[in-house]
Amino acid sequence: MANNRKLHSPEFKAKVSLDAIQGMKTASELASQYQVHPVQISAWKKQAIESLPEAFRRGKSTPQPVREAALTASLYEEIGRLKMELDWLKKSRVSSVEHRRRLIEPNHPKLSIGRPCALIGLSRSSYYHMPCGVESEENLKFMRLIDEQYLRTPFYGRRQMTRWLVSQGHVVNRKRVQRLMRTLGIQGTVPEPHTSRPHLAHRVYPYLLQGLELQGANLVWSTDITYLPLVTGFMYLAAIIDWYSRYVIAWALSNTLDHLFCVRMLEEALQQAHPVIFNTDQGSQFTSIEFTRCLREREILISMDGRGRVLDNVFIERLWRSVKYEDIYLKDYQSVLELYQGLKQYFHFYNHERPHSALDGLTPAHVHVRTEQGVI
Repeated sequence: MANNRKLHSPEFKAKVSLDAIQGMKTASELASQYQVHPVQISAWKKQAIESLPEAFRRGKSTPQPVREAALTASLYEEIGRLKMELDWLKKSRVSSVEHRRRLIEPNHPKLSIGRPCALIGLSRSSYYHMPCGVESEENLKFMRLIDEQYLRTPFYGRRQMTRWLVSQGHVVNRKRVQRLMRTLGIQGTVPEPHTSRPHLAHRVYPYLLQGLELQGANLVWSTDITYLPLVTGFMYLAAIIDWYSRYVIAWALSNTLDHLFCVRMLEEALQQAHPVIFNTDQGSQFTSIEFTRCLREREILISMDGRGRVLDNVFIERLWRSVKYEDIYLKDYQSVLELYQGLKQYFHFYNHERPHSALDGLTPAHVHVRTEQGVI
């Protein structure tokens, strides 16, 4: 039996990984650009980040003349390859498939799709082809609708969400809704049999906040991850919030749902202060060894929500509602860069300018600083 598995060179994997690490494109954009499944991109990104320290250790022991000789040889090899490709392009004058796909006008009043495809040497199947794992425009629309409805009714599971979408006139089945909700990282708050479980190798900690009355800032922090829709795909947003003041300590964006960007966010937050208790859900990002180690090394108590109990982490769930209704859905960001700049402005507004009803009209920054200084 023939092996149809696609093999990629180390150079190709490195290029894709660097683009993913930069975080300026969604996973869907990268998958479409490189014709690679988003799951594979996520794995390469994680592998690249984890292997970077070892690469620097190896580089330190390599003599400078050897590195320069290797660099020179690599440079000449690259120049030769580019010259060969340039000669080939001069002879053939054939553009890439992606470029030819962009030349097609799908709504041309006189020409069908087949005719312009034939004129530029592009098969109809190549025009309609979408790499596996890249979300269609219709799926992205459903994901946004599901996310908006989930903010209103977090107790909706896949069946209720499917019924709601159908009642709104959308043609969609339960399996599709289930897959999209899994992609979003959300589930109904009412637990079901065989729902997703924490990583078996990770320890789960008890919930410590039952009946706890807070008297000041930096006593309890909590964190969570949410999905953010974009025209070109979607990103994941994580944030750390102080329970007492509602102050956003740190936040981070990622095009992949892994624990690495959560760990970096936590390290950034811990440079500012240390809480007494840190509360999370039981997601594998927060039960990972690297994440919990950062807390245990500083003797911070770890608290985790009960499975399927979204209200155990209610303050950050309310933060997501504010972020989405007051910024994301109003501005409809077109790119990751726009999203990052917009969130940076919004979180400054949220912390320092937006009056909070639960804080008697004060801002989170005002309450946070005041309690840090011992004024309650």
